[in-house]
Amino acid sequence: MVQVNSNYLKLKAGYLFPEISRRVNSFSEENPQASLIRLGIGDVTEPLPNACCNAMQLAIKEMGTSKGFHGYGPEQGYLWLREAIAKNDFQMRGCEISADEIFVSDGSKCDSSNILDILGHGNRIAVTDPVYPVYVDSNVMAGRTGEVSLAGQYEGLSYIPLNAENGFEARLPTDSVDLIYLCFPNNPTGAVATKDQLSRWVDYANENDALILFDAAYEAFIQDPLLPHSIFEIDGARNCAVEFRSFSKNAGFTGTRCACTVIPQSLKGKTCNGDEVDLWSLWNRRQSTKFNGVSYIVQRGAEAVYSLEGQSQTKSLVSFYMNNAAIIRNKLTEVGYTVYGGENAPYVWIKVPRGSDSWEFFDFLLNKANIVGTPGSGFGAAGEGYFRLSAFNSRENVEEAMRRINSI
Repeated sequence: MVQVNSNYLKLKAGYLFPEISRRVNSFSEENPQASLIRLGIGDVTEPLPNACCNAMQLAIKEMGTSKGFHGYGPEQGYLWLREAIAKNDFQMRGCEISADEIFVSDGSKCDSSNILDILGHGNRIAVTDPVYPVYVDSNVMAGRTGEVSLAGQYEGLSYIPLNAENGFEARLPTDSVDLIYLCFPNNPTGAVATKDQLSRWVDYANENDALILFDAAYEAFIQDPLLPHSIFEIDGARNCAVEFRSFSKNAGFTGTRCACTVIPQSLKGKTCNGDEVDLWSLWNRRQSTKFNGVSYIVQRGAEAVYSLEGQSQTKSLVSFYMNNAAIIRNKLTEVGYTVYGGENAPYVWIKVPRGSDSWEFFDFLLNKANIVGTPGSGFGAAGEGYFRLSAFNSRENVEEAMRRINSI
């Protein structure tokens, strides 16, 4: 009989969002007339920008002609898209990132997991807590952790707490680690990192020969002009960081799938023998072997994000969701909830009422208000006592959800 990867058996009882779906489906079967409002997962609801749709329609017409047909594209992404990303997302912010250092992919979630393919098993790993579950679960699946404790933490991982007591700031670890996952604006807490805070992390990484895996999926939602949008705005980051970007939230590409990973060519690692090797070459080999690239049609749609029309339309999308976040923040504060986030990120992080845990609060909102959110404990042990609501929904649904909460 074939052997399985027993590391999967170490995973906690189901990935967070499937468990939410299970509970919601059970509730819906028992209450078929209930009108659910889903403010749980970070899936967008508004239509794609017209600029992107028009670009993809033109690309489809091209594909229907002999002259315009495209088969396999470059695994790294078409140069014209990589040049647009490099110019608009990095160079215009003073970041020394070239098109050759950008790899177009079908999702930052995928890349943040796949990056482990080129990293050794002996690395000491640090994650924030609460944390986007993929960072932890992908390491568990790859056999880089021990068993999970009763508190929900895995042996072999260093946990960096994010909570109200420390201002949701990721503090430097007291011990030395090799691999660091940072996500700012943060999912799930909505917290942000200043340039000074990121500078301390970059200095730490360079001093300890560590690698920062920086998830910037929500950078477009930053409203404060003083906050950095990229780790590469920090001096020295080219020698210690990889950055993940996505078109999913700012341009609504959750169902269209396009993202990118930035790996500077100056970034180095070492073999088990201590020999130095550049990570760019390893990732390029990995993508060339295991990935066939994002479709031509989708990449043309992503390119249109950087047109004048596309920039205006994506800015409107971001403003729409941030106005939703402001409504959630303000209405919950009015009725006495303690809330965080929602000012530079599309997530509002709520302190659950005393005497209730996060899954009990999930069931309370589901049963009393027919609202689906995300229990904080699903993001890690330090998320217990908190609850996440997403601003990704229609204005009508957000306002109705707040009306329901205010009435219970």
